[in-house]
This record gives sequence, structure tokens and C-alpha cells, in this order.
Amino acid sequence: MVADHVPAAPHAAPILVASNRGPVSYRLAEDGGLAAGRGGGGLVSGLSAIGPEAGAVWVCAALGEGDRLAARRAGRRLDPADTGGQRVRMLDIPAETFATAYNGVANSVLWFVHHLLYQTPLEPVFDAGFREQWAAYETYNAAFADALAEEAAEGAAVLVQDYHLTLVPALLRARRPDLRIGHFSHTPWAPPDYYRMLPDDVAAQVLRGILGGDRAAFLTRRWAEAFAACCADVLGAEVLRVGDRLAVRSEGRTTALGVHGLGTDGDFLRERAHRPDVEERMAALREQIGPDRRTIVRVDRTELSKNIVRGLHAFRSLLEEHPQWRGKVVHIAFAYPSRQDLAVYRDYTAEVERLAGEINAAWGTADWTPVALHVKDDFARSLAAYRLADVALVNPIRDGMNLVAKEVPVVSDHGCALVLSREAGAAAELGEDAIVVNPYDVVATARALHEALLMDPVQRAERSGRLAAAATALPPARWFVDQLEALTAATAGRAG
Repeated sequence: MVADHVPAAPHAAPILVASNRGPVSYRLAEDGGLAAGRGGGGLVSGLSAIGPEAGAVWVCAALGEGDRLAARRAGRRLDPADTGGQRVRMLDIPAETFATAYNGVANSVLWFVHHLLYQTPLEPVFDAGFREQWAAYETYNAAFADALAEEAAEGAAVLVQDYHLTLVPALLRARRPDLRIGHFSHTPWAPPDYYRMLPDDVAAQVLRGILGGDRAAFLTRRWAEAFAACCADVLGAEVLRVGDRLAVRSEGRTTALGVHGLGTDGDFLRERAHRPDVEERMAALREQIGPDRRTIVRVDRTELSKNIVRGLHAFRSLLEEHPQWRGKVVHIAFAYPSRQDLAVYRDYTAEVERLAGEINAAWGTADWTPVALHVKDDFARSLAAYRLADVALVNPIRDGMNLVAKEVPVVSDHGCALVLSREAGAAAELGEDAIVVNPYDVVATARALHEALLMDPVQRAERSGRLAAAATALPPARWFVDQLEALTAATAGRAG
């Protein structure tokens, strides 16, 4: 049984970050050794703002066999030479427990709930098998809480990240009540009616888990309000409002809610987008596009919420309804495979490829391929497409933020028009200068693409400039520091 107060370890950290994915990943080399590579993803980019001088510890999970072997060999901490000098503790959670928690609950239940992805006549079905999966999710969260409790200095600040770790704040509070604990949700938050599809006890446990922290933060005010509404509806909690400040009081504790709209690092993107490998990809894309053609660019993972299939339908509708664009525009669609260990994602990826092929077969000519589909992940090629974009299509069903919507205007050589789903968190910041669409309305999206292609170049450049300024207003380093400062402020009057 866990003690009420776990003593801090020697060399304990004043700042801790907990996330499923860490700043480094390992693969097994042919000689039996381990090759380290910096981790990917927007979360990793944001949290990399912690410098070695801060004395922070990053607690993450081993994601594959290479990571697990590295964690076993390293003992408590990974080699700083592999981590960019950061102090990283990688948890060797049993592979079956990790897979069940990650795929069975985090990605197949919580992700689906918050992105409103269920086909409700058939799913979800919360049976005995789900209860076994939920037990693995509890075990996975408890492993993080134990490690954080061991690593944290007295009164340390702990920033817990995302839907994988919703139970950690309350579990950690029980182990180390002295700590200052924040949780950040990188996804949307479901409205109460949809959220209550979860079993009642699970719905309450997730909310209580996050409310175990001193502060819970979100990418937009909309998601923070939805969380507060779920707390009121499921737990009977009191929602407190003082001016723009929002908090939830439940079971004798008050948790402040906050908003931090993660932006993009404009300086890095602009520099990276002009390196030789990007120039090479641009030349190849120009050859594929052909001379004097306009471009509609999208860059996504084949994630169900990204709405790639409806985007392709909208492009087909554009060609059907506006024949002047036939032979004159190319849809550069990067659909990088995601979560291919789940059958529904494999099926979705196959449908994207099938539909792109169908459009090309129906409308293509000897010298014009309407859809240039790429499914192999290539960051340099993505940046090349950003630079070539006349129009960026970002039409998710639902998205916590969507950094692609922010990155394209920053990198585009001549300014681009942005067609943006109203269900993307980025719409709260970018909507005024984007063409905002209902992501389910294919006809309206096709109309928006037509409008974007016709936009006056001067107006397009002006809009793109304002979009880029908004996109870089809170770059990853500032985003992270803002969370730390807000957590400190929220706990300033508390006894240690």
C-alpha cells in the first residue's frame, strides 16, 4: 500500500513533466546496440523548452522494445547524451499493460469520446473486456504517479500531459500532497451529453483524476468550458467564475482552469524550410504539379478526426462544380499513416488511398494528376508543400488545436489562403482571417476552396501575414513557461 507521503529521492527535481511520449526514442541496431533518436510530435517540441539548467525531470513511458531495453540498461535515468542533456526517467511498464492502456483505453475510448468519433448505433460497448482494459489504464497511471512521487522535490511543480494520464493528478496528490500539480489536455473536451457515454464510474474517475491537480489547462476556452460543464453534470461540482477566471470546486477542493493556445516556433520553421533537403523536395513537387498550376495543400496523419476523406470529396466536388479548375489545380495531400496497429485506422488509410485513386482515374489526364497523394512521412517534403501552398485545407471533424493550420501561413512563400474547420481549436485564433467551414459539409467546403483559389493575391498575402502573427504568438517555449508561471500563481497562497 502506498504511503500517505512518499519521501523525495536524493537529487530530487523542482520541476517535473509527465507524458506518454518522451524526448527520445530508441531502436535496436543490427549489431544489437541501441540507436537513440529525438522523439517527435508537437508535445515533445513544446516540452523541449525545459533546459538542462532547470534541473527538471521528464517522466515518460517506454513505447517499444528499443525503449524498454534502454530503460532497463539505464536504470533510473537515461544517458543525458541521448536526451539532449535532459534528465529523463523512462518507465518500463509491461508491454501488455502499456498496449492495453494506450490502444484499448486512451486511443480507442478517450480519444474517440473527445473527438466525437463513435458510430453510436454500434459503439461503444463497455463490456467485461473494457473493464479489464480500464484496469490496465489504472495500472499505467499509477506507475507514473509512483515515479513522479519518487522524483519530486518538496513542493515541486509537476505538469502532467494529456488524456493518457488523466488519473495521475489525484493519484499523485494522495502520494505527495505537498506538490503543485497541473494537468494539460491537448485534445478537445467532449460536451456533457457525449462524455456521459462513458460508464458513470469511469466518467467520474477521469474528472476526479484531473481535479486532483491544482490547475487544469486546455488549448482553448471552449474546451475548458466543456470540462467545467462535465464536472457540473457528472460530479455535481460548482463552477466558479470571477471575471475571465474559471475554476471548479468539488469535494472540498478547488481546481483552477486555464487556457494556453500552443503556437508554433516561427524562427525555427522559417530556417528549417530553407535548408537544401527542402529545396530538393520543392523541385520534385514542382515537377509533379506541372507548370502554372495552383496548389491546395493538406498535411495530416491518417487520423480519423482529421477528416481527410471528406476533404477529398470536397476536392472532387470542386472539380465537378467548377470545371475551370480542371487541369489548373493540384491537391497535394500528405496522409501519413497513424495508429496502424488498430484495424479502424488501417481501413481509414485504405479508404483515403482508394478515393484519391478514384479521383485521379475519373479526372486525370496524360499531363495532370489531380491528387498528389503521399503516405510516407517526410518532414522536409511537408515544409516544401507549405512553401508552395496557394491554399491550405485544414478541415478536422474536431481538433484540440491543429498546428498545421498555424505552420502553413508561417512558411508559405507567397502567402496562402486558409480553409479551416470551425471545429479546430485554431479557429478561435485564426478564424477572422481564414475561410471557416463546417467540416461535415462537403459542398460548402468545395465552395470555400473555390473562393480561396480566386482570392486576390494582395488580400491573400495580407491575410496570411496576420495568420502567421497569430500562429507564433505563443511559441512552444513561452507556452510551457506560461503554464509553470500560472501553476505557481494558482498555488501561491497554499501552505507547503
